[in-house]
Amino acid sequence: MGDSPDAAAVWEAIRTHLKGEFGQRTFDSWLRPVELVAMDGPEVTLSLPTHFMADWVRNHFLDRLRALWTAHAPQVQTVRLTVVPQRGGESVAVPALQTAPALPETANDIGVALEERYTFESFVIGKSNELAYNAARTVAEGGPISFNPLFLHGTTGLGKTHLMHAIGWELKSRKPDAKVAYLSAEKFMVEFLAALRAKDTISFKQRLRSVDLLMIDDVQFIAGKDSTQEEFFHTMNEIISAGKRLVITADRSPQSLEGIQDRILSRLAWGLVADINPADYELRLNILHSKLARMGAAQVGADVIDFLARRITSNVRELEGALNRVVAYATLVGKPIDLDFTRQVLADVLRAHEKKITIDEIQRKVADYYSVKLSDMMSARRAREVARPRQVAMYLAKKLTPRSLPEIGRRFGGRDHTTVMHAVKRIDELRAADRELESDIGTLSRMLDG
Repeated sequence: MGDSPDAAAVWEAIRTHLKGEFGQRTFDSWLRPVELVAMDGPEVTLSLPTHFMADWVRNHFLDRLRALWTAHAPQVQTVRLTVVPQRGGESVAVPALQTAPALPETANDIGVALEERYTFESFVIGKSNELAYNAARTVAEGGPISFNPLFLHGTTGLGKTHLMHAIGWELKSRKPDAKVAYLSAEKFMVEFLAALRAKDTISFKQRLRSVDLLMIDDVQFIAGKDSTQEEFFHTMNEIISAGKRLVITADRSPQSLEGIQDRILSRLAWGLVADINPADYELRLNILHSKLARMGAAQVGADVIDFLARRITSNVRELEGALNRVVAYATLVGKPIDLDFTRQVLADVLRAHEKKITIDEIQRKVADYYSVKLSDMMSARRAREVARPRQVAMYLAKKLTPRSLPEIGRRFGGRDHTTVMHAVKRIDELRAADRELESDIGTLSRMLDG
């Protein structure tokens, strides 16, 4: 379908890598159905047979697919997912909502199969996640607990899903007959709506409420879905009243969730609420060393590990993905992994993680530096001791931010864009002749760059 032999070979290599990285069960469930449609210059198009599977792969694997394609074929910048439904070899219309495809489950598992790589042993502990880790271990040990549910919250990629899978594996290792159900809030909603359409909600209720451990991931996605929230509330009550274990995650605390019924929020806050904060430098360093140890033969110097820990600060998933990308690319091209190579491979990632400087921050720094009031940045005063710092701030706003001249003018007391142009031109002229001003600009730039 338009793909060249080279593209097919690259795709086969990527599939082999995915199978090794995510395990046979996950690969068979979600990644094996992905097919290569075409590689057209910098864009690759992949297809899946259903909308549900396409959404799942987009939410859980798209970043990894993009990284692997770029590692194997550097010209590829975009990976696009499309739906090509098949039935008996012919394309057919598929409803937007449908039940999940059959998953390879053990006899007592409900929902999505647990990821084999997500265990307590592979979870790296630090100050930012210590409470969440200890609470998760307590739930998993199977003994009496003083809280129910356990509510874990934090932004994406910090380890919430990892801990949920680890709880499931640990409980099953201690109690082999325990029934464990892990599913995303989206999957809960999709299956519930499918049961409604099939007029078989009793079966859906019985399946979920018969488990010993129910884990719902990303509960914020049922915001505004009244019928789903109604069922979710009753399911929570049944699980807690029966003394079963309930673990729920979201990207924010219960008090910050919008579009969720108050009675659900009250239940969520009733148990133990544990947040997972962004990893600090020490934890990021330990995560990279742990990941590298599991990768085996890869030779990555301490300077590269330190560089990644300092530069990739948003979340653990991106941090591990950056290391995977560097190692994969080095393996493909047969080059040693040093700092220059790492910067080259991760150029786009590093640009995305550069510090974002704001006009507000520039105004504050300049006002402090020249000992003027912050309000003077926006005032109509034209005295030299105010006008020059204001021009410097406008100049820096133009040089260090992507904001337009009209927007900069508005942020400086509603001034016209021509005023900003004049300020930029004037400071440029003065820098060439005024060493003190040149020094001021350099100092302020370094302060703003951190």
